[in-house]
Amino acid sequence: MSTAPSTAPAPAPDAPAPPRRGWAALRPLVLRLHFYAGVLVAPFLLVAAATGFLYAGAFQAEKLLYAHEMYVPVGDTELPVSQQVAAARKAHPEGTVTAVRPSPADDESTRVMLSGADGVEAGHTLAVFVDPYTAEVRGALEQYGSTGALPLRTWIDEFHRDLHLGEPGRLYSELAASWLWVIAAGGLALWFSRRRALRRVRGTTGRRRTLGLHGTVGVWAALGFLFLSATGLTWSTYAGAHIDDLRTSLRQATPSITATAGGDHGGHGGAATAGGAGGQGVGLDTVLAAARSEGLSDPVEIVPPADATSAYEVRQVQRAWPTKQDAVAVDPASGEVTDVLRFEDFPVLAKLTRWGIDLHTGVLFGLVNQIALMALTLALILLIVWGYRMWWQRGRGTSFGRPVPRGAWRQVPPRVLVPLAALVAALGYVVPLLGIPLAGFVVVDAVRGEIAHRRGSPQEAS
Repeated sequence: MSTAPSTAPAPAPDAPAPPRRGWAALRPLVLRLHFYAGVLVAPFLLVAAATGFLYAGAFQAEKLLYAHEMYVPVGDTELPVSQQVAAARKAHPEGTVTAVRPSPADDESTRVMLSGADGVEAGHTLAVFVDPYTAEVRGALEQYGSTGALPLRTWIDEFHRDLHLGEPGRLYSELAASWLWVIAAGGLALWFSRRRALRRVRGTTGRRRTLGLHGTVGVWAALGFLFLSATGLTWSTYAGAHIDDLRTSLRQATPSITATAGGDHGGHGGAATAGGAGGQGVGLDTVLAAARSEGLSDPVEIVPPADATSAYEVRQVQRAWPTKQDAVAVDPASGEVTDVLRFEDFPVLAKLTRWGIDLHTGVLFGLVNQIALMALTLALILLIVWGYRMWWQRGRGTSFGRPVPRGAWRQVPPRVLVPLAALVAALGYVVPLLGIPLAGFVVVDAVRGEIAHRRGSPQEAS
């Protein structure tokens, strides 16, 4: 008995899924970039965040640790600056006087900075602390930078900047700054693209709770991360050079005072490099009085002439708000002001750069600024820990989970992918430690995908 063949029509093949558009096409690519950037750059960010946390707290710590040197009993009348410098030179005749910071407040000491002193690292100075009322030398400490960082803050600052490895070590901090904004912006986009119900933290457990904490804290801190990244790049090695070139081309570079003496002063400038006690020519007290007449209020720094053709330079050094950055040049022979530079006349980008760096380093708004930085760096540390925890939970607690599948870029329409690639290439040129690692990641990922494809693992090669 034969069976008649079935006449039922064969099922039609599944229709291909319609191409994704807009954010739906970009989201897998952003997710893959956020994942890999977070995993690979997180160790560098973790070091930068931890040392940044310590640096923000070091301002208050050094006030306690070096209180004897920094603070003095309030007296009746301050002695002339030249007399204070003479006392410092008597106690420390070695080296050269490169700058003097007269007491900026009633209870603070005067700092006399010496270069070339024994045991002082190159690029640093020996700060001799003098009581402005009695000329008593209260101590001497190594100092670094324009904010007058003392040994504790200097050590943390250099660890944060270059891991105490010198110029090669600065690559780590530039790498962290180059990628922080990418990770933060990608995280913001991913978080706000999720359905509102999936953003909840309360009442959730496991990986979903970790994701909720990670996303919520990340959203609140994202603006701060973008700021830290941008300001950190402004004085980085490679991206910072490109930013400086751009500012110069736009005539937005930071101006400088013309510190050239008028006329022939018979070698007075040579006394400065010899480290004279009270200065040369008209002397420190006359120079300071000339600067005061131009409206330069405390805190100020007096820089002696570098040579026989140079003038004294007196500049305000207050980085707190309101910023005081005026400067004057004073002729060492006549005591006349030969040039004046006002902060209000700085180009807009020069002002923004000054304020951005000062906010990044915690000096613009003092203690409030430092507390905000500590909170921001602590948030970054927590986000990194939660990020790795999510990766572990994705593997159900037995191993780290698998990354987002390859091939996300194929879902992006060419009209979006081509200009996006051009933008990334331009950014990679301006910010090399973003562009070079990203190019390396693309090459390695493509090679791994090709190897997996040849081994017959389509899921890995996708």
